[in-house]
Amino acid sequence: MSVQKVLELIKEKNIEFVDFRFVDLAGRAHHITLPASEVDAETFVNGVAFDGSSIAGFRGIEESDMVMMPDAETAYVDPFTAHSTLIVMSNIHTPDGVRYERDPRSIAHKAEEYLQTTGVGTAAFFAPESEFFIFDDVRYESTMNSSSFFVDSEEAAWNTNRKEEGGNLAFKVGVKGGYVPVAPVDSQQDIRSEMVRLLQESGLRVERHHHEVATAGQAEINFRFDTLTKTADNLMKYKYIVHNVARQYGKVATFMPKPLFGDNGSGMHVHQSIFNEGEPLFYEKGGYANLSQMALNYIGGILYHAPALIAITNPSTNSFKRLVPGYEAPVNLVFSKGNRSAAVRIPVAAVTPKGCRIEFRTPDSTANPYLAFAAMLMAGLDGIKRKIDPTALGYGPYDKNIYELSDEEKKEIRSVPGTLDEALDALEADYEFLTEGGVFTKEFIDNYVAFKRAEAKAVSIRVHPYEYGLYFDC
Repeated sequence: MSVQKVLELIKEKNIEFVDFRFVDLAGRAHHITLPASEVDAETFVNGVAFDGSSIAGFRGIEESDMVMMPDAETAYVDPFTAHSTLIVMSNIHTPDGVRYERDPRSIAHKAEEYLQTTGVGTAAFFAPESEFFIFDDVRYESTMNSSSFFVDSEEAAWNTNRKEEGGNLAFKVGVKGGYVPVAPVDSQQDIRSEMVRLLQESGLRVERHHHEVATAGQAEINFRFDTLTKTADNLMKYKYIVHNVARQYGKVATFMPKPLFGDNGSGMHVHQSIFNEGEPLFYEKGGYANLSQMALNYIGGILYHAPALIAITNPSTNSFKRLVPGYEAPVNLVFSKGNRSAAVRIPVAAVTPKGCRIEFRTPDSTANPYLAFAAMLMAGLDGIKRKIDPTALGYGPYDKNIYELSDEEKKEIRSVPGTLDEALDALEADYEFLTEGGVFTKEFIDNYVAFKRAEAKAVSIRVHPYEYGLYFDC
């Protein structure tokens, strides 16, 4: 909507406050709230000032002044505040009006602008499947003399003998046994439906929701695809609403990739395609999975750059606890139609020409969506530009369960990096595809790598509880 429409909405809905938000390097939202009486057309021209030095990964204290430039198109009413509040996403500028090169949302915009300059197409569409867990109790600590975490869920497999329920009600979800059962096994239908209701009220088109495979409350809600930056905005809205509805129910939601040992983790499978003036470019009847050569080259770019790409799409140490064989995790850098054991899957069920797309299954929701979607697009465009043939490079197609291949056959398949540090090494060695058209800068990548290496080091130097079992009696 236009700025004028936003101002009219403020009056029409008796909005008391306007919440201006931006996203940091890690993908977390921050906000500053203005009384609605202080918001006018000039606010959208001059922006809202904030201290960039207080945001990890942004600026030093000697150059801390920064400006949020609101995007009126993103406005929606906050469904949780006691005082009526309008939420507006913002881009980040320096005080002299220059788009800040470390602003994730600006990078997403630049990726869309770059696509149009290539002549390949006019729009890239993205649709993430962002899985999450809903727990009843979460506790953790890491100190000099202790390290532990504890999670609990009323539907968890480990609670079949719990007495606190006043007579155990049974119907627990077994390990890897949670895919779409009905109630009473699925105990979270109502909470997911409430999430969907608020997502719809906020402007998202929701397609479905269901219980996911893991025990202890794993869930998935799918919303409609959109263009790159809009989809990233929608994912931020999605996570905000999921987190806060869970809290309203006295529970807690997490998008952490691997909160539980021994069961499936939570991924963020990302569907993507390119259109030109409304016409789909990834469809060609009779091709492999009805894919065009452009789509195959796009897949080639994704898989060729995957080790570096994963530093952005799976940017946490916990990401690599999920990326292990045996838990439906897409650790194999190959493509296949319908095969969920491949890093890139081509959906083939009930697909129309306009619905023809590729699905990169490796990412998870610790990713900053603006950076992740931009990086995926840049990798795919590099594949199109260089005509990277995924079959010629040995990336498939593999149309059988890869986990059941012989050891000899598996030797031919590349795997994802094993740690965050390995992925960051790959990014440092292979980043030029990201800097095409000035979308990412070398300075941004260097800063990003340093930011993430600090996280990896913080985890690696700490004592792990399991080490006591392995080594205490040495």
